[in-house]
Amino acid sequence: MLAISRGRCDGYQDRFHLDLANREVPYSFGMYTVVVLALQDAIAFDMATPIETFGRVRLPDGRPGYRLVVAGHEPSVQAGPLRMTVDEGLDAIERADLVVVPGRNDPLRPSPPTVLAALRAGAERGTRIASICVGAFTLAEAGLLDGRHATTHWLAADELSRRHPAVRMDPDVLYTDNGDILTSAGAASGLDLCLHIVQRDYGTAVAADAARLAVAPLHRPGGQAQYIVRNRPTQRTSTLAQALSWIEANAHRDLTLTDIAGAAGMSVRTLTRRFKDATGQSPIQWVSGVRIRHAQELLETTDHTVDRIAAQTGFPTTSNFRAQFGQLLGITPGAYRKVFRPQA
Repeated sequence: MLAISRGRCDGYQDRFHLDLANREVPYSFGMYTVVVLALQDAIAFDMATPIETFGRVRLPDGRPGYRLVVAGHEPSVQAGPLRMTVDEGLDAIERADLVVVPGRNDPLRPSPPTVLAALRAGAERGTRIASICVGAFTLAEAGLLDGRHATTHWLAADELSRRHPAVRMDPDVLYTDNGDILTSAGAASGLDLCLHIVQRDYGTAVAADAARLAVAPLHRPGGQAQYIVRNRPTQRTSTLAQALSWIEANAHRDLTLTDIAGAAGMSVRTLTRRFKDATGQSPIQWVSGVRIRHAQELLETTDHTVDRIAAQTGFPTTSNFRAQFGQLLGITPGAYRKVFRPQA
């Protein structure tokens, strides 16, 4: 069966993908133009990732797949210890097929109004806009994430949700794709997103070549969930300090709400309300998260079997441990150990 799909190319020309016998064969009449937005205080890694990934994409006939432009509202920007010269002004966004917004070291720093206006105008024209890491804060500030699925670095996810409650935040995934608006999780997840975009634009074969050049898998197992440090006390949970400290030391036991409430010196009702207010979880959900974190630490630092780790961390059975671990982290305990302790 022959299927033909059509999309933008360079804002003017058309691109056709022929899908014959499940093999994608891209035919291009031009290149996609990628504008990497340069902002003051940008994270240099976030800027370099799309430049290097898209800049090295080659089609089967050897032609480049993307035209790269660095654009901003100032002639140069400071990106951590680096100072970068900016090629073009914000009007380059008008000619872009894709705009990539990097994170900034201070994601709460207000964005220049001209930048936000240029992003909104690009979105209205149908230009794809993607953020890397905490660059999602800039997209949210421009109003481009309202009602959409989005992600960002797991450390910043709660803050983004607090500031922009209309965003449908998913901190567990490596990236989200709403079609025209895309976001990636922290740091290296920007590479996952860029490779995903290459696959969307040119098919699996070209994307696989790009992945090999980057010495990275085209698709990583699991998501950002496996990197999140779960259920650690924070300033927000200070009113629960006694309960959380007791749970930390006793999570390996068969705990009940009554046990936790007694250790905290509260009624079950008060304990449940305070947990919900401070963590968004029930006390038993918090206990499960602590057990998972303890299991992660044992998988990373010991050669103990999965059965032994399940028993050590308080799970009633190994199958229950595997199920909860997979549900929360999106990966099996064995696969997690291979990622975080390959020498084991």
